[in-house]
Amino acid sequence: MNLAHANKKPSCIIVQGGHTRRVRGLGCFILRTMFCLGILLINFAKGTCQELNAQVTVVAPQLGTTIDASLVSNLEKQLTDFINQRKWTTDQFQPEEKINCNFSIALTSIAAQDVYEARLTVQAARPVYNTVYQSVLVNYQDAQFTFKYRPYQRLEFNASQVAGTEPLAANLTATIAYYINIILGLDYDSFELGKGQPFFKNAQNIVLAAPKASNIRGWQSFDGQRNRYYLANNLTAANMQDIHQVFYTYFRSGLDSMYSDPKTARSNILNALKELQKFNTQHPNSMIEQFFMESRTDELVGIFKEAPPDIKNEVLPLLTELNANGGTKFNEALKN
Repeated sequence: MNLAHANKKPSCIIVQGGHTRRVRGLGCFILRTMFCLGILLINFAKGTCQELNAQVTVVAPQLGTTIDASLVSNLEKQLTDFINQRKWTTDQFQPEEKINCNFSIALTSIAAQDVYEARLTVQAARPVYNTVYQSVLVNYQDAQFTFKYRPYQRLEFNASQVAGTEPLAANLTATIAYYINIILGLDYDSFELGKGQPFFKNAQNIVLAAPKASNIRGWQSFDGQRNRYYLANNLTAANMQDIHQVFYTYFRSGLDSMYSDPKTARSNILNALKELQKFNTQHPNSMIEQFFMESRTDELVGIFKEAPPDIKNEVLPLLTELNANGGTKFNEALKN
């Protein structure tokens, strides 16, 4: 990553004692300065890399022989290239700095010729300092995904013309671009407070300029309480900015210190959960609170199962309040 970029602290992946970790800030500057001359010619020859290491899968189990298998494989390949070969930021990433993510599309029905209804599952993770563990950033299923796709159709996205010339075709790339910006924003936010805002604003701009048609859903407030509109709104609303402190404290001050100082790390994570509880009181049933807590049950059990009894007693009611679905696991693992 470029040492001089302004939007995100430089990051490096280094191996130490068999563990892989990402380093940002001064530590990365020193490492890159040491190796700069040695890798200059290699980097010049290879160029810089895009930001994402995305795995794309497209399946159509409910459609059987009504859909051409080559269409599925073509869509999968074109989306993989669209995500991985496009530059989504102005920063320069090295191969080892790419963000791991998955986009899984399950085609569920054919609404019209070349028009498909689908479920999109988006997953992304970020490495935890001094470990090989990857913590979830995104694990979300979007069931309001309708788009038009013809074999070998060129996939285009222009941030200044999100709706394109054909709304249903544009909805395919607009939706993918939206979630890419959400992933980037959360990753940046988890390493430096507030640095995800440009990407959340990009996502919000996609919402505002999204394609419109009678069978396109997910971009409007009236399309349900958990959709693209509300996620972008929660991440950009002026009165909901405290959520970004929660992200930063949980990941950077908490998880990234678990290896070196688990006591302090647990304390910081506990503080992040208290702030999330306060946020939830001010904004009950917000999408972003559920979005953050989903798929984090096992991680939180792992963090607090070795904690002293007084910490377990303090965190247990917090966890069951913030993630009722994980209540059984929390009680079994943490109740003294």
